[in-house]
Amino acid sequence: MATNQNNVHPGSDVSLEYNPKNVAFIGDYLPRQCGIATFTSDLYKSYDSFIPDANALVVSVNDATEGYDYPSEVRYDFYQHDQEAYKKAAEFLNAKSVDVVCLQHEYGIFGGPAGSYILTLLRNLTMPIVTTFHTILKTPDKDQLVVLKTIADLSSRVICMSEKGRDFLINIYEIPEEKIDLIAHGIPDMPFVDPHFYKDKFGMEGKQTLLTFGLLSPNKGIENVIKALPRIVEQHPNVVYMVLGATHPHLIKHEGEAYRDSLKKLANDLGVRENIRFYNQFVELDDLREYLGSADIYITPYLNPAQITSGTLSYAFGCGKAVVSTPYWHAEELLADGRGVLVPFGDSDAIATEISRLLTDEPVRHAMRKKGYLMGREMIWEHVIKMYGRSFARARQERMSIVGSQAPYTMGAHSSSVYKLPTIRLDHLFRLTDSTGIVQHARHHLPFYEEGYCTDDNARALILALTLQSIGITDSRLAQVADTYCAFLNHAYADDHRRFKNFMSYDRRWLEEFGSDDSTGRAIWSLGCCIGRALDLNSISWAMNLFEKVLPSISEMSSPRSWAFALLGIYEYQKRFNDDRLAKTIQRRLLDKLVFRYTETATEEWPWFENTLSYDNALLAHVMIRSGEERLVAMGLKSLRWLVDLQTAQQGHFQPIGSNGFYTKGQPRAYFDQQPLEAQSTLSACLAAFEVTGEEEWHRTAIRIFTWFTGLNDLGLPLYDQQTGGCRDGLHIDRVNQNQGAESTLSYLLALSELYYVQKQRATLKSATATSSTLVNA
Repeated sequence: MATNQNNVHPGSDVSLEYNPKNVAFIGDYLPRQCGIATFTSDLYKSYDSFIPDANALVVSVNDATEGYDYPSEVRYDFYQHDQEAYKKAAEFLNAKSVDVVCLQHEYGIFGGPAGSYILTLLRNLTMPIVTTFHTILKTPDKDQLVVLKTIADLSSRVICMSEKGRDFLINIYEIPEEKIDLIAHGIPDMPFVDPHFYKDKFGMEGKQTLLTFGLLSPNKGIENVIKALPRIVEQHPNVVYMVLGATHPHLIKHEGEAYRDSLKKLANDLGVRENIRFYNQFVELDDLREYLGSADIYITPYLNPAQITSGTLSYAFGCGKAVVSTPYWHAEELLADGRGVLVPFGDSDAIATEISRLLTDEPVRHAMRKKGYLMGREMIWEHVIKMYGRSFARARQERMSIVGSQAPYTMGAHSSSVYKLPTIRLDHLFRLTDSTGIVQHARHHLPFYEEGYCTDDNARALILALTLQSIGITDSRLAQVADTYCAFLNHAYADDHRRFKNFMSYDRRWLEEFGSDDSTGRAIWSLGCCIGRALDLNSISWAMNLFEKVLPSISEMSSPRSWAFALLGIYEYQKRFNDDRLAKTIQRRLLDKLVFRYTETATEEWPWFENTLSYDNALLAHVMIRSGEERLVAMGLKSLRWLVDLQTAQQGHFQPIGSNGFYTKGQPRAYFDQQPLEAQSTLSACLAAFEVTGEEEWHRTAIRIFTWFTGLNDLGLPLYDQQTGGCRDGLHIDRVNQNQGAESTLSYLLALSELYYVQKQRATLKSATATSSTLVNA
């Protein structure tokens, strides 16, 4: 059974039913007259139609410097012989935060030897690539071999349209079989209709019609059908052969209409000019449906067996046409088992025999049509697009497969004591903070004012500012923004409810009467920190007044996390006022509530406080560890060890519970999207365990969790942005979220500042021990 992507372990082989929305299709595109252009157009339009909320775009390669008058979905185009343009196209796609790139590969549409310029584009992309190979040669030259193999190496998945193509990819190009997806050429969904329904459209009433369509060129072998016409007409005088398609643009450029004129002359010379009609036009899909609908027999008389895919054959076959074809590779595969008729290459007599037989024997012809039509149901675009979506989803796992193949990561016994912490940078904190408070969201590194502010983030920001001050950072701007966060909380308090409002619009309007339980709990935590850590009496007095007003209300709330936030606030408060009876009473009440939750839920296999691991999970174990009660400390340590083990990948790095589905007992676990909040929360709990137990392993674990921010994670990609000083908003299944909002940046800075705080304490203790030893020796 297929599994939702959020519940798939990184690197697993489970087929995903998740289709990425932001897909970019690269190829040439209509109105350029080219089979790949038609395919890319059909692929884009089908993805846009059949994938809910799709946000796809097209990047088109041009064979003319002036380009084409493209439709709106073509967001970027470039000239095929300008190698530098390929790099710029990659930069454009990287900036668009595309989930997956889908390349339509055909040697002739890209510049350089064997189309090698496309490698410049692919090498500069930052997202997974899925490549559809439209031409797979049995005997490639050296350049063709190297280009295709390199494209395959750069691609997470490759797609071919026939079994023969897959065999070539495996045995000639040495592409791993497990990397290849076999997906048929898509076709329009047409009803199984009687050809007479459409014949009047073309003045063909009472005629038996043969059809060949596609760009006209000498390799199509149309002259062999014309040579067969006299014998066919002799038995079926009402036959008309419809040759539909514009002459190939490259042929027009070098020879004009010489080939078409030669076909007309041949028809005149053989006396069948009245039995053939040329339609010199490049048809769109709606017109093509009508031409196909009017045909009794479709013919592909190609001259060369080396054609791995034929879009025109796929269309005709899947739409229920009786087909006569020469045995090129795709036709051999598609028309097997009586689904069509194969005739030798260049054999006009065989063509005449088989067409005459099918025109005479209607039961055979219609049985053939039905076989093709039924098989073609698997080729309609709606079905094909689902298969492309699954291929895209597997491609998004490719990064995890790479990480999973790396050697397991372990930290040395004393690594935490020598790990060099990054420098604390506050650029992005100040960038997000204005005179009202910290803006909650960002688009990339820029504050997104439209979504305003929230108490949750301003409470976190105040805790961060106080923590930074406690490790000796004395930046005057830090003291200023700390006051701003205090003022925001002061304004957020709703005295009539004894709670805090949470969301405020950018124009300073509160959007609710009061906020969530958690936002009030976080506010209490920040007030407790202010009382326990602030150095100026004004801040302490302000926080004391608000703390005493709101604290009693927390017992009435139902969220275990709100209780835990408040407990952290109480612990901080007790650093200054340890004997306050109100705080002790509420502390006892909240701890009892959490103990009750634990005893109701916990088992040996699931030693936790709830049946679901959701967000900020380690917080619950954290407050038990800091309770000071032996029984509760043991409970907290046991649950934290279980949670840390659960969130440790096989390779040894931190792997937090994903936010898209979380983890309910007995259900599949979500691995993505991974949130910075989880890393900070778990790290903080581990440092509390280190403080209480003195066990160095807890400190090493905290350091290991911190490296999740800097790139030791499922994707091997850093979330911390050294350029801006911000932290990106999460780890998706294939990339990082490029936005750098308040919660993510505060989580990173809180984690780092807590590590600095412990480092400072250890240095102070070491210094004091050394001094004591010196005095004793003296």
